Amino acid sequence: MPLPSSSLRWQLLAAACLAAVLATQAAFAKPRKPVRAEPELIAYGEREDVMRFAAEAAERQGLDLGTVRSALAQAQFVPSITRYIMPPPAGTAKNWIAYRDRFVEPRRIAAGAAFWNANEAWLRLAEERYGVPPEIIVGIIGVETLYGQQMGNFRIIDALATLSFDFPTGRRDRSAFFRDELQSYLLLCQREGVDPLSWMGSYAGAIGMPQFMPSSILSYAIDFDGDGHIDLHRNTADVIGSVASFLFNAGWQRGLPTHYEVAVPVDSAQRALLLGPDIVPTFSPQQFVENGALLSDAAMATPGKLALVELQNGDAAPSYVAGTNNFYAVTRYNWSSYYAMAVITLGEAVKRQR
Repeated sequence: MPLPSSSLRWQLLAAACLAAVLATQAAFAKPRKPVRAEPELIAYGEREDVMRFAAEAAERQGLDLGTVRSALAQAQFVPSITRYIMPPPAGTAKNWIAYRDRFVEPRRIAAGAAFWNANEAWLRLAEERYGVPPEIIVGIIGVETLYGQQMGNFRIIDALATLSFDFPTGRRDRSAFFRDELQSYLLLCQREGVDPLSWMGSYAGAIGMPQFMPSSILSYAIDFDGDGHIDLHRNTADVIGSVASFLFNAGWQRGLPTHYEVAVPVDSAQRALLLGPDIVPTFSPQQFVENGALLSDAAMATPGKLALVELQNGDAAPSYVAGTNNFYAVTRYNWSSYYAMAVITLGEAVKRQR
């Protein structure tokens, strides 16, 4: 067999080197994940379970079936909603100071003072009628939507349909809750003469300046200025009256502080005992003392029960307060001690600014 020429030998050698380089790169390259096609999403109008819900909701609430079917047929699945509804990753440290600073900041305080000044008469009337002081109402509206500046960019029909019929796995299934809210929303729209496709709100379906869920609007919202309609988007009188009405129905007690300062027990077992019921007022002031806590004279004289509320501060020591029934009433708006303290602290800051 004749040997290749010198030129050909160099070409073969170069080709071999190139092949070796490519083989090395392939060996160390990060393997690519196989590309999976996204499952095809069926429009809600084409889903039998959605149309069956439409028929059942219309029958239960006396709604026009054609209107309900038409609204749900035009509802859209929104993937981002299924991400937003998920809880934070496991192990995420809570930090009250960081949470507070998101809401108790100069822009929100200034906007709260302006809102209070513009609506002082309605705030005074709400306190007179329901016993809820202005700073609590102002705090809630400020935390929820920055006094109407951030009311949400999702169509309510899309948010509620997505969470009713495509609630994500990986957390406790609340699709039944959102189906009830979707039914309430359709009833609310019929009652108020509103196109179900027109209202915008949060990813969870909360509506207007106070971010009421539809069932809360039906149960607690009021026409505070007597104009014949309940408008939680633009009518600040209705917003103020409805927030006060909600808290009143949640058990707000006239003249009772929301919380007291407390020195927690040094003994960990006693502290754990008082922390056990979380934010639910369970212990009398005397029981606090018997379990090693220290309270002020005002706290010792308070009627009713108290809850030892712990607010974690990341790697720093937690903060503690003794929450009253009025603290608990604020958590009925949002089941979170951090939320309640942000509302209270913002309201106090706005009051001082005025």
